[in-house]
Amino acid sequence: MADVDRAAASNIRDEMFSLSKAASAGLGPRLGRFKLPHRNHIDTPHYLGVTSRGVIPHLTPDSLSAHTSISGVYVGLEDFIERPSPPLYQYRPPPHTHDPSPLRAFTALPHSVLCVLGARRTPPVAAPAANSNTDETVSVCTAVGFKSLQAEEYAPAVEKLGADIVVGLGDIPYGRKLGSKRVEKGTDRMINWMTEHVALRRETEKEATAGLEGKQARFFAPLLPVSCANQRFYVETLTDELKGSVDGLAIYDTLTLEDMPAQLAPLPRLAFTNPTTPHDVLHQVALGFDFLTIPFITAATDAGIALDFSFPAPAHLDANTASQASQSVSPKPLGTDMWSPSHSTSLTPLAEGCTCYACTNHHSAYIQHLLVAKEMLGWVLLQIHNHHILDRFFDGIRESISTGTFEQERERFARVYDRNLPEKTGQGPRVRGYQFKSEGPGEPKKNTPNFKPYEDEKTLNDGREVLADSALPRADANAAEMERTGFAERAD
Repeated sequence: MADVDRAAASNIRDEMFSLSKAASAGLGPRLGRFKLPHRNHIDTPHYLGVTSRGVIPHLTPDSLSAHTSISGVYVGLEDFIERPSPPLYQYRPPPHTHDPSPLRAFTALPHSVLCVLGARRTPPVAAPAANSNTDETVSVCTAVGFKSLQAEEYAPAVEKLGADIVVGLGDIPYGRKLGSKRVEKGTDRMINWMTEHVALRRETEKEATAGLEGKQARFFAPLLPVSCANQRFYVETLTDELKGSVDGLAIYDTLTLEDMPAQLAPLPRLAFTNPTTPHDVLHQVALGFDFLTIPFITAATDAGIALDFSFPAPAHLDANTASQASQSVSPKPLGTDMWSPSHSTSLTPLAEGCTCYACTNHHSAYIQHLLVAKEMLGWVLLQIHNHHILDRFFDGIRESISTGTFEQERERFARVYDRNLPEKTGQGPRVRGYQFKSEGPGEPKKNTPNFKPYEDEKTLNDGREVLADSALPRADANAAEMERTGFAERAD
């Protein structure tokens, strides 16, 4: 590791991003600081909270402010544009608002939290073959199905919404491999889209934007999920024609970092690579990503799993240390399944030593009870806890990079912890169906009903008669008569 030449980082507009430590050559973890006016600075590497409809699932804005340390979020425009004239585009914050960003006010995002806006949510729903991208459009998944987002409409729309960072429109073929012809086509499209977007920004750069104090969002250019050599003409456009107009990079495949040109190295790197475990996160930090979007946090919360891992890993759980002491140590789970009945009488916190709001105010038995009772508060507390675990995880990552022990601690983490998160056993909260691909006609409902009359098909007809009698008791009926008539049963 070696200190980075600060002169290279000073080319970034207004010293938005500065590197303090990075690999002297090639791939490697790096330390940096990202700061914008009126926002809390963010030490990198770090993560962005993944939103649904502009908010982190299960967390209201006041809970996010009071009980988490989430410093930035990513918002997908496709969450808001199901109508021909989206309400988000028409919304105007109340007069004299402290931070008059339409997007921030519309989603009630706290003032200090960084807001990053792109076309598609993460992870995105892969578009059907019939809804492929074109030279003028990108296929997006809205609440009412797939539609085409016009490239010429995207840039003006996102520039007016007042996000802190805007990710340019990318021809990213999610879920499909890229052949040479498809790469060439995508390169041509993104050259045109980025050039037009930057031209729009240059025209309005010196003009005061109403309600936004004349401040433009920072602009991150997307890269195709291939090596830089395979998209050479597009990369040359970013380093030549658009030099000085690109503030960061949005990267969709780790392959892109392997041959990144030196001119782009000082720019902050935002990963849309969707790591599925903490091990994947460490691998991507080792390659040099600065910001990561991590969907498995909310996936674990939805599954009723309380994450439980730390970096560096506890030394006493290291298999190497155990072998020296003639002991056998099994890999430690990355989380705890809170649906298990074994937690019903446990007065311990979700994770030993955790200082989050959930662990310092409630115990495992209470949270297990909330899940079984399908109370929303159970997932709220789990979401607070799981984001706290990731905050501490990245604190440890940055500390180890600073001390030069990252690679050793990464190897020990791999020895101590399981490779995968625990399997889901509970039903979870209601599925956000618009974020899942339809399987076609006749598919079952994604959310099963909590109650139904009878499970036994043999007594279904008789059950309907009993239910009809018990559903509307007489006004003067007493408890004994109602018990004799019968009640509908709750389905487990």
